Amino acid sequence: MPHVLVLVDHDGERVHKSTRELMAAARRLGDPAAVVVGTPGTAARLAESLARYGATTVHAAESTDAAEYLATPAVDALQLAVREISPAAVLVSATADGNEVAGRLAARLDAGLLIDAVDLDSSGVATQIVFGGSYTVRSQVTRGVPVITVRPGAFEPEEHPGQAVRRTLALPAADPAASARVTARRSAPAGDRPGLTEASVVVSGGRGVGGADGFKVVEELADALGGAVGASRAAVDAGYYPHQFQVGQTGKSVSPQLYVALGISGAIQHLAGMQTSKTIVAVNKDPEAPILGLADYAVVGDLFAVAPQLTQEVTARRTAG
Repeated sequence: MPHVLVLVDHDGERVHKSTRELMAAARRLGDPAAVVVGTPGTAARLAESLARYGATTVHAAESTDAAEYLATPAVDALQLAVREISPAAVLVSATADGNEVAGRLAARLDAGLLIDAVDLDSSGVATQIVFGGSYTVRSQVTRGVPVITVRPGAFEPEEHPGQAVRRTLALPAADPAASARVTARRSAPAGDRPGLTEASVVVSGGRGVGGADGFKVVEELADALGGAVGASRAAVDAGYYPHQFQVGQTGKSVSPQLYVALGISGAIQHLAGMQTSKTIVAVNKDPEAPILGLADYAVVGDLFAVAPQLTQEVTARRTAG
């Protein structure tokens, strides 16, 4: 089986869910080969987790300053790995950072690039949602090693235990004149909820929530379901909720098992970021709201009456179970 390179998203101690999803996608094409970029010792800490989800090889691209530069070390590592094993494809998570790495790598390799795939078949044909969600297309790279970014949530992680061979990639020293260096880090306030792109359940609020205080009902339902909180662009622009929680074309794209939209009309910008969710539930008092036509389950009603009932019922069933 040919190897498929997977760029590992991690925090230095654990592998992110998006990488476990990439492993499942990679197995459609061949044997997953993980590329870990970090400081010395990172690959050793992550190797067991990567092997559990199917990595047959773990390429360690480590240096003391690997975490001090944006994108460049990851591009360097993937380029070295491509030259070493001639993979069937390179898969990267379709985040802001991942898309930049993939674009730069494709340019270096003079290879084709596919962005934000939501599905991938065994022949390398990717499914994408394009033009703000208006069309579904199938695309395939016809030049060089395919470089593909995959939308978080598009694949379900699957354990595939095995033994991973560890190899070393000698990262070149970054050129400070040609690379963006990290000068400081500031942690975002962390809560108990899962990350927006890693959550299996997302509950989002829109302009219909009415204000920042109205997001309490969104948060309560999300907590009852063990999910993440999202927001539409209209809600974010109005100052109801912080920008980092925006779902949509200019925010984050999500594809959870369950997406609940409260007071969101369903502008095309928002639909582009969530319409690949496995099950969509929408609550809106406007029977003509576009999102109701997309939803698997639609409730026409006041979200402040409906959402608390949902929260109460979910809580009661969890307690009883």
